[in-house]
Order: sequence, then structure tokens, then C-alpha cells
Amino acid sequence: MTAGPRDHAAPFRFTDRAARERAEEQLAPAACRAAATRGRARPEAEDPLRTAFERDRDRILHAKAFRRLKHKTQVFLNPDGDHFVTRLTHTLQVTQVARSLARALGLNETLAEAIALAHDVGHSPFGHIGEDAFDPYVPGGWHHAAQGVRIVEVLEDLNLTWEVRDGVRAHSWKISPPPSTREAECVRYADRIGYLSHDALDAVRAGVLRPSDLPARTRAVFGEPGSEMVGAMIDAVVAGSLAPGAEHVVMAPEPLEAMHELRAFMFERVYESETAAGQKHVAVDVIRRLVDHHLGHPELLPASYRDTEADPVTQVVDYVSGMTDRFALNTHDRLFDDDAAARLTPLLRDPPDRTAADSRPSLR
Repeated sequence: MTAGPRDHAAPFRFTDRAARERAEEQLAPAACRAAATRGRARPEAEDPLRTAFERDRDRILHAKAFRRLKHKTQVFLNPDGDHFVTRLTHTLQVTQVARSLARALGLNETLAEAIALAHDVGHSPFGHIGEDAFDPYVPGGWHHAAQGVRIVEVLEDLNLTWEVRDGVRAHSWKISPPPSTREAECVRYADRIGYLSHDALDAVRAGVLRPSDLPARTRAVFGEPGSEMVGAMIDAVVAGSLAPGAEHVVMAPEPLEAMHELRAFMFERVYESETAAGQKHVAVDVIRRLVDHHLGHPELLPASYRDTEADPVTQVVDYVSGMTDRFALNTHDRLFDDDAAARLTPLLRDPPDRTAADSRPSLR
């Protein structure tokens, strides 16, 4: 009689936390293992089924700030089309790239996933162009990474592990000190790979750019925007990180120069273009009018924001920075009898002759 699958005396199972923690012992020496976490701000009993980083990932997925990302701008305000990237789809793409990098390098995929899912929860309405609007209200300036940490630590009190919070804090390249884990370094590269590739793809798809407009070295090293570019960038990070003497997650030198050139090009032609500057003026005006109005009428704040121990300005900034694009516009137009949304003329439109291209996956 042939034995069936259930007849094995000792099946290999991952149904409990301890088994998965033992499996993590096979990761690369530089990997961060869940059993070695520096812990949480408030100690908790261990979950019988999930590792510490798996619990973090699940908490982030259920957080309100994460759900709001679906209605927050990635780059272009109010795009008139169904296939352009939002802050949520950007986050999911970053998560996929971060996991691919972690897997290839023998690092902890779940930690990379948790950091990637949470990395942008602190973003303001209207994406990066909305960030500057809060600077007058925050000593030293406002940054979405710091707000993301405040969200997971205070406003939603997720009690995440130190490693995930540190990865959120330092996911942006301008933040110092840099992140402490290799998995967070994967997220740094995944974020840049994600936004450069899909923003270029959106711009080409909409006719804002032509593929031939991209720097020649970018096309020679990475290929066309979309899966080809993403795959080449991932390969370059893996190659650089596995090179002799590499102590961190890094991109190979020649591709890194090509990436810097592409980033400078995107800032000049897309992120800081004349159209983007006009939209930024409207977005900043909307945000600052909302902040000033609620500072004068604190009773309009939801109780969950008024009940924090923060000062009144921080309470208002917490509330307004957490708004989605459409909620901010609707609230602004209702309070001031305005039509700011009409002034945010869509930059991107979904050309009917390019819908077939939209059906192709943008990431491998």
C-alpha cells in the first residue's frame, strides 16, 4: 500500500512560531532574526503562531493609516485614469521589491515586508508636494518618516518592534543615522527603485515623457520603464551587495551612477516641472488653510486627536497630515466655499490607445 501524505510519521510543519524562528537560523549571518528582536516599547506575551515581525506586518495591514494610502497621491495630483500609481500601490510595489532583495540576499523577508508596508504611512495629502506645507508649524521642519513613526507609536499605538520602527524612521536616504538592519537597507533601495521606475512608466504612459527622453545611460543600463527596469535595478543591488568586501546592501557602482542620473532627470522633467509647481501652490494653500482654520477652531478636531498629550499645534498637524487627498479637498471646499479640486487640473490622463500596455505587470 502506497503511503499517503498524512502517513508520514513526522511531517515538516511551520504551523507554530518556534518552528519558523528555527527556520530563520538558516538565513545569512547579517540577517535580523525575529527571536533576536530588541523588543517592543511595551513587552507582550509571544504569539503561539506568529513571529514578532509577522505580528508587526499584520498590525500594519489593519492600521487605518495604511488603508488611507489608497486615496493619497504618489506624485501626480488628481490623475484622470485608472492605472496610475497611488501611495498604496507604490507601497505594495516597494514591498514586493524589498522582499525580492531580502530573499536573494538571505535576509529576513518578513521584516523587510513589515518595514516596506509601513514606510509611507506618515505621508501627507498630495504626496511629497504637500510636505513643505507643514514646515512653518513644526520646529526643524516636518517629514513624513518622523510622522510615520509618530503614527505607529502614538496615534495608532501599534507597539511594533524596534527594528520595524527604526526602518520606518530611516527609510528616506536623507535621514541620519541610517537604519540599523540590512532589511531596512533593502527597503531604502526598494523605495527608490519603485518610485523611479513606476513614475517614469506613468509619465511615459500619459505622454508626459517619451521613452527616448530618458537619459541614454539609463536606457542602456536598465532598459525601458516597467518590469525590465525594475528587474535590472534589483539585479544591480544583489550584485553590489554580494560583491567581495560589501558590508551593506548596496548597488553596483555603474548602475548606481545611472540611477542617480535618472533621479536627477525625473526631478527636472517631472517632480519639479512647471505643471507640478502650479499644483504644489494649490496643495500647500489647501493644507495651510486647513491647519490655520483648525487651530482657530480646535473643537472641530475629532476626539481621538484632541485626547492626545500633544500641544494644540501638533494635534492639528496630526489631523490634517493624516487626511487623504479627497478628504482634504472636500473639507477645504466646504469650509471656505471654494473649488480647489478644479484648480488641480489633472496632469496625467489615461490615453485610450494605451490601455493594453497598462495590462502588463510593471514589476517582475
